[in-house]
Amino acid sequence: MTRTPIYCDYNAGAPIRAEAAVAMSRALALGGNPSSVHGVGRRMRAMIEDARETIARAVDASAENVVFASGATEALHLALAGAGAAALIVSAVEHDAVFEHASKAMRADRIAPVDADGVIDLNALARLLADAPKPALAALQLANNETGVIQPVARVAALCREHGALLLVDAAQAFGRIPVGIADLDASYLVVSSHKLGGPPGAGALVLAPGAPFATTRFGGGQERGRRPGTENGPALVGFAVAVEWALKELVAESARLASLRDRFEAGLPPDAVVFGARARRLPNTSNFALPGLNAETAVIAMDLEGVAISSGAACSSGKVRSSRVLAAMGVLPELAKAALRVSFGHESQPSDVDEVLHALSKIAARRPVQGAAA
Repeated sequence: MTRTPIYCDYNAGAPIRAEAAVAMSRALALGGNPSSVHGVGRRMRAMIEDARETIARAVDASAENVVFASGATEALHLALAGAGAAALIVSAVEHDAVFEHASKAMRADRIAPVDADGVIDLNALARLLADAPKPALAALQLANNETGVIQPVARVAALCREHGALLLVDAAQAFGRIPVGIADLDASYLVVSSHKLGGPPGAGALVLAPGAPFATTRFGGGQERGRRPGTENGPALVGFAVAVEWALKELVAESARLASLRDRFEAGLPPDAVVFGARARRLPNTSNFALPGLNAETAVIAMDLEGVAISSGAACSSGKVRSSRVLAAMGVLPELAKAALRVSFGHESQPSDVDEVLHALSKIAARRPVQGAAA
């Protein structure tokens, strides 16, 4: 009999909510191109515009400033290209979609360091903003995908205002888990994603603040007010909107519930476990930890054999288990970073799941070599 897996990798992608799947099925059954002027096309267009209104309300924006994309990565690229900035400043713990852009397309010395908890160094950021050519664009995750650490975006935004810089906030991991509003964050650009909160993969959005500069670098059919050409994925956007509605409806209670699961999990870890970013404010669902002497790749495979799905960190590297750039930026020693594992909970997670994960992990941890033993 096949065992039902315990899924604890919501930061990589959440199981689709049943309500979102039903809504997508209806949209798929309708079919049609939303740019067509006949009735079928108009009905699909209406579904997409309803979804746009939903996303706009969720982040306190105007619907006309919501640009749909194929996911958060594309939305980030739209902002990076469209802002027209003379310089890009990022933190050392950004998602690869932004970090690789900074390291390959821009000057590598405009990377702001973080402290041991993964929180951006505001003094270093201020110096980078002061020295950068104008206008500069600062890009910052609201919450890190590996550690769950939440950045002081309001203070970053104040520095950006002081130095005449634009601010791009990557809220892909935070959206649906903590309150996210473009005005509250004082961001010029905000990026959100569907599949982290129970919507389908392949959908995301770039949200523009009123007056934020944006010059399209892509051309085609003129969709999305000419800002992102290409036929919109109507069914995915419909599912995205339904998942957002459910996530926001449950936000306060669900955040508290997930935090209790995370705390229950961390309290049950072996005494020598190291939890990364534990002293910082974190997403309620995320725990990034290491058991010294336990190789992450070995642990992920062994946990999978036990029927538990966890990860070793970011899940955007073609299935590779690799040393974490984020933990290195936090000053974590390489040997400990190689042991880093991530557990992330979500809407289907239950206390019994936590107990089963801890039970499986304890069996695997017992196989570790004794620390300090002679080779």
